[in-house]
Amino acid sequence: MISNVLSGLARVRFTVAYVAALAFVSTAMLLIDPQTHDRVIRHASTNLHNLSHGRLGTLLGSAFVVEAGPLYFWLPFLTCLLVLAELQMRTLRLIVAFLIGHIGATLVVAAALAAAVKLGWMPWSITRASDVGMSYGALAVLGALTATIPRQWRPAWVAWWLAVSVSAAIIGGEFTNAGHAVALTLGMLVGTRFHGTVHWTPVRCLMLLNAAGFGFLILSHSWWGMFAGTVLGLSGAAIAHLVSRRFRSSTPDASTPADGPQPAPVLTAAP
Repeated sequence: MISNVLSGLARVRFTVAYVAALAFVSTAMLLIDPQTHDRVIRHASTNLHNLSHGRLGTLLGSAFVVEAGPLYFWLPFLTCLLVLAELQMRTLRLIVAFLIGHIGATLVVAAALAAAVKLGWMPWSITRASDVGMSYGALAVLGALTATIPRQWRPAWVAWWLAVSVSAAIIGGEFTNAGHAVALTLGMLVGTRFHGTVHWTPVRCLMLLNAAGFGFLILSHSWWGMFAGTVLGLSGAAIAHLVSRRFRSSTPDASTPADGPQPAPVLTAAP
């Protein structure tokens, strides 16, 4: 029995290690005094001030410092997402998707903020805004799961998440909302490079439902954002699904000749 447990944990070793680190850091953050807590957040933030001073370690360190509410709420959902992704995509692909989403979205947002500050569109104080957490990496992993979605449902899945993320970025109006949309898109792009046979079970389908709900809450964390995201997401998913069905029905099957099935040739013996 112990060997079975160890074998199962070995299949999700990145998730086990990362979740354990998050639990340790988050618990420690609850035990320290407020001044030290704020100091840790400032030093771990991937804001323009830290990045411009060469503190590139924040690009990784920020993923271990989370300010997303109670630990008991978000950690089980994050674990469900990472376990599902590691089982479906394997460990290396999960790590690649997480890092590209976390670091890539951070750099894209930082470049956009730097340009906005230089042009006078945003105040200088934005350069010291706190920006920590695992949300960019988690959404990138959710986006990379696109590669595991059955092909007939993939257009609806992509349209749903793009509509939800874009509407959340517009309604939220904060740079983190835009970063979430960028991270999700990067994850989808990374997922296009992942190929292989994927096996879905009822348990994994339930895990996908929990992971999708977690991603939706990260993107649309207000009532108005949830309502707009749901309406636009369902509309986009329905349209994409109908268009893809029509496209598949109008495309002839490669295994069938264009003029329809041909009768089998009749073989006759030579005289």
